[in-house]
Amino acid sequence: MTTTVPGRTGEKRTAPRGQATDPVPSNEADAIEVIEGGEAVGIPSVLGVLKGITSALAQPGPVTRGAGRLVGHLVSIARGTDDHTPHPKDKRFADPAWSENPLFRRLGQSYVALGSELGRLVEEYERSSADWHDVERARFAVTALTSALSPTNQLPTNPAALKRAFDTAGASVVRGVRQFAHDVRHNGGLPSQVDRSAFVVGEDLAVTPGDVVDRDEVAELIEYRPSTATVRERPLLIVPPPIGRFYFLDLRPGRSFVEYAASRGLRVFMISWRNPTAEQADWDIDTYAGRILSAAEVVKDIAGVEDVNTLGFCAGGILQSTVLGHLAAQGEHTIHSASYGVTLLDFGVRAPIGAFSAPRALEMARADSQRRGVITARSLGTVFSWMRPDDLVFNYVVNNWLMGERPPVFDILAWNADGTNLPAALHSEFLDIFRSNTLAEGHLEVLGTPIDLGKITVPVFVTGALNDHLTPWTGCYRTTELVSGPSTYVLSNAGHIASLVNPPGNPKASYFIGGDPSDGPEHWRATAEKRQGTWWEAWADWILERSGAERPAPTSGGSANHPPLEPAPGSYVLDRTP
Repeated sequence: MTTTVPGRTGEKRTAPRGQATDPVPSNEADAIEVIEGGEAVGIPSVLGVLKGITSALAQPGPVTRGAGRLVGHLVSIARGTDDHTPHPKDKRFADPAWSENPLFRRLGQSYVALGSELGRLVEEYERSSADWHDVERARFAVTALTSALSPTNQLPTNPAALKRAFDTAGASVVRGVRQFAHDVRHNGGLPSQVDRSAFVVGEDLAVTPGDVVDRDEVAELIEYRPSTATVRERPLLIVPPPIGRFYFLDLRPGRSFVEYAASRGLRVFMISWRNPTAEQADWDIDTYAGRILSAAEVVKDIAGVEDVNTLGFCAGGILQSTVLGHLAAQGEHTIHSASYGVTLLDFGVRAPIGAFSAPRALEMARADSQRRGVITARSLGTVFSWMRPDDLVFNYVVNNWLMGERPPVFDILAWNADGTNLPAALHSEFLDIFRSNTLAEGHLEVLGTPIDLGKITVPVFVTGALNDHLTPWTGCYRTTELVSGPSTYVLSNAGHIASLVNPPGNPKASYFIGGDPSDGPEHWRATAEKRQGTWWEAWADWILERSGAERPAPTSGGSANHPPLEPAPGSYVLDRTP
């Protein structure tokens, strides 16, 4: 199904009421669902959070009415006649004491009533504000405040933690204090989300066989060994985001996108970005776009073809788009087709990351990265964590510090904690894209070429995720409207990372495909076909149609011009510099 859609679309979103939250992940599916990553935004400041809260509270009428309602609720709660209760799926309040103990029951009800009124203030502010960026800033701040005020975050008001302390004769408290001290010293004061010592990259993670066949100071190029007797003649070049390591696409056997793509008869190549330091502060979009082009040339030479297919994930899709725009302007045809994984190109579309678009916050982030030479992985991780504070901050406060438990052990969480830096120059340009929407509005120049996304005419396959908190699916859909070539859009039922680590066989996985594109994303979804399974399968069918004829699979990696340098996953993913 192809779609070519003109025009611009938008959406109105309200804050979820009574939204449930999950505890520390107890299985791999939960671990994937609660993490985010992939885009570069500003760093929220304390001042920015306070301004967001002030914006929500600076409404005399709504605040007065809300305060009156809250007082009434608290009186009813004290009498035992109020019907406020935590959401049944909110596992923070799963302990029986929250329903059976009169004191804890009233405490939980009071928190729910307060959170409901704070959420209502954001809704009132949304109805009166003309700028959705201001609304998202207020929503972010109020969400963080509401999450922080939960009684489950304090030992005296967490019955499960009190029981654990009693049952262990205080040992859980001692362990929690030790882990708190460790996190203050080594994790920026945030609780650790995973025990990374359980996994070794190249031994437990990123183990699909392959070879590094090209290396320069910016990136390595990995060629994966075919797992079929024949391969398609046109190879696939994967462009991962420069934020985080590439191996979320190659976690473990059975959960590896690379492994799956190779099993479908594709010849797969992967860019592995180097983790920059202050010495690489001047690396910019030109640096990364130029490396994608040089990698494509190497792939073409090794495979003996005239063009390649590409697949860009998250911010890697942004870089891919600059390359496509450059090639279109030059009249070159190095890329035959392009696929996008949860990539946002138009930052004029409403998204929760608009909470970080305040000019002062962005300039502070820019100045910080210019001073350091990079924006650090820890800073980026902090941004993503505070976008979902219940899942990514306070769950671990309770688990690690109050209950005295060790952080969980999951491969996807280990990857999530294995962050990378962004060079100052690239970060600055990403901030311009984010703040001024320079890519979508045609104000960006890359490799000496003005980028006009409308001149991109290659076929594109675009994916979004229905529960994506970072790059909303309607924003991802916008890509089909920005480019001029035939477009196929697929909507996964998962979240940002869960939609990417989504192998076949998951009975809960589904996606939408097809649909009528004539009236924007919502109409498309209403008319799209829902299928069980993963978008990996639909994408593989689509890319195979654009990958040429079958040929015998190569028996060795690289070529005479580009011999193997070392086995996959290479050196850069391990922060080694050969």
